Amino acid sequence: MKKTFILICLLATAIAASGYTRPDVYQIDAQKNSVIHNNLGLKDVSEENYYAAVQEFYTAIALNPKTQATAVYYNNLGETYIKMGYFKNAQNCFEKSIKQYNLNFLYYQNLVKSFKAQKIIPAQIKIYQAKGEKNSLNMIILGLLYVENGDLRGGIIKLDEFCMREPDLLITSAVQNYLKEIVPKD
Repeated sequence: MKKTFILICLLATAIAASGYTRPDVYQIDAQKNSVIHNNLGLKDVSEENYYAAVQEFYTAIALNPKTQATAVYYNNLGETYIKMGYFKNAQNCFEKSIKQYNLNFLYYQNLVKSFKAQKIIPAQIKIYQAKGEKNSLNMIILGLLYVENGDLRGGIIKLDEFCMREPDLLITSAVQNYLKEIVPKD
């Protein structure tokens, strides 16, 4: 009886003193991986390896499809398409980035750049004039289109009208800064 008691005590002491811990379990985090793929895409762009960058951005989008960060990935993809000369693809990416997160002024500027590269600014002006002002954010695109079309006065008026109509939006300060840059200094 003493031997079994001593054996049980030794076994319990050995288990307690062994320092056993559960092995770490690796969890796959799609959101973290999407950031990694976006960064790899940016690295590929800096190395002018555009086709690899496109694949990395698509992977980032697929891993994290419905967040504000996805708008950044679409914008990066669109900028890459611009560098490659695929302006229609870039336009689609910028439209998706605006749909994901519509309060980043850079996305609107890039969308208008893609229109300019496709030489469709007059047609887009007609489209956005026809849409009217139901969505006040369309006024940003229309103002930028006017500026790119050479109608600086019309663009300034439209962008200023947006700022007066939507003074509390996050994007308004970016539009105001842009207006300060383009307004002629006398």
